[in-house]
Amino acid sequence: MSPLISAFKAASINISRKVMDGQIVVGKKIGLTSFAMQKLLGVDQPDYGHLLDSMEVPNGGTIPMETLFSPKVEGELAFVLKKDLIGPGVTAEDVLDATDYIVPSIEIVDSRITDWKIKLEDTVADNASCGLFILGSQRFDPNGVDLTKIEMSLYKNGEFMNKGTGTDVLGHPATCVAWLANKLAEYDVTLKTGEIILSGALSAAVAAEKGDVFTAEFHQLGKVEVSFG
Repeated sequence: MSPLISAFKAASINISRKVMDGQIVVGKKIGLTSFAMQKLLGVDQPDYGHLLDSMEVPNGGTIPMETLFSPKVEGELAFVLKKDLIGPGVTAEDVLDATDYIVPSIEIVDSRITDWKIKLEDTVADNASCGLFILGSQRFDPNGVDLTKIEMSLYKNGEFMNKGTGTDVLGHPATCVAWLANKLAEYDVTLKTGEIILSGALSAAVAAEKGDVFTAEFHQLGKVEVSFG
């Protein structure tokens, strides 16, 4: 068995255990959507993980640092589905048609591997390094906004860190969701109505420390904020 297959199995076992403990799968996240990160880890496609209800933090909420290992903050667009997406053959247009609304979001990626010295199989086994997520307060029609032109600026304690646009994730955020639907079809898994899909970081992740306040500002879509206590 290859290390990557073993990693997917480990992630699946861990999620199954959490579901047995009463947690609920509310969606998926897509990682490694930038070509720079793919090159760094020597892969040619993204990866994915599961979102649990216990991972959601209210917009403007505070996260206790002792609950995390080595958190980093990313800004991204989230899709909430109104129809199932059944691969293979799903396109970006299909994704937009199946989306109830989009919402700006922050993902807290986290790793149990010291200093983030990870390989692909490490992040896959660790649920694609998914820690927590925060959704913005406003919802938007995905067909009413050009998602390739959405610009996100990330701030740490009021200081500008970096920015990105919708073109930075496989050229279009909906393309990332289409990739996920088609990838899951290989395992007879479908993206379901009501699921939240984090479509990938629009810029580089920024490390968080106790006392930090992060704000992701999305042109036309508002902002998302989280603090670390």
